[in-house]
Amino acid sequence: MSVFLFFGILEFVRTNLFSKADQTRDDAMVEIFGSAILLVFTQPFIILMAQYAMGAAVPQWAGALAGIPLIAAIALFLIFDDMMQYWWHRLSHSVPLLYNLHRAHHNAKYMSIRLVYRNNIFYYLTMPSIWFSGALIYLGLGWVYVGYIIVKMTVIIGAHSDVAWDKPLYQIKWLSPVMWVVERTISTPATHHAHHGRHLEDGATNYKGNYGNLLFFWDVLFGTAKITRRYPDSYGVENLAPATLGQQLAWPLFPENKKGGYGVKELAAKEAAAKA
Repeated sequence: MSVFLFFGILEFVRTNLFSKADQTRDDAMVEIFGSAILLVFTQPFIILMAQYAMGAAVPQWAGALAGIPLIAAIALFLIFDDMMQYWWHRLSHSVPLLYNLHRAHHNAKYMSIRLVYRNNIFYYLTMPSIWFSGALIYLGLGWVYVGYIIVKMTVIIGAHSDVAWDKPLYQIKWLSPVMWVVERTISTPATHHAHHGRHLEDGATNYKGNYGNLLFFWDVLFGTAKITRRYPDSYGVENLAPATLGQQLAWPLFPENKKGGYGVKELAAKEAAAKA
């Protein structure tokens, strides 16, 4: 909460947290309800259900990893939480069904900490990384998860903020080697804003890459990184029909709008044909 508060105050003072360019009433509704449902229901539910399932299947494993070295425990969370989220995020930009669940996160035409938990209410239920985290907690690593999630959320919140903390650091010559390492290790505003960019033609946008959450290193390792130290000219979703409030929050309970652009499946087919 203190991390959100820090970046929230920063945005409030510097870039008007509650009034972003091109925002709509639907944006606020998606952010409020999507975030609240995740934090109050979805995440606690998954953590508890994962531990219940582990307890039913392998009760003898409870606390089995409690004594492992801290570095090993952190590595397990980086692999089973952060790397798994990278792959699920990447898959969500390739599979139309998953993209419909994830689209709300990209529908905003601005960057802000308000986007961090902005997703369809069903999206996080499908995310393997949260279930894996619940299993690791059952195995005795809850004490590590507390510290890990604070660090992870600090990076993610900072990467979504429209107060680009990394921009002035790129201008300091003696910091250049340090920033070279930083931008290839964790998500920064420059690398993550690129993922939210609207038009590939601007040279900075990379919405088919830069999927990393805590570690941008996964993009470097798996070939989806684009590092320009620049920021997109605009944000949002390119070529798709405008999404309704119901679609953003609760597709497939509410149908996908296909008027005024392509549907998700149609656009995926069009992109696949263009690559063939």
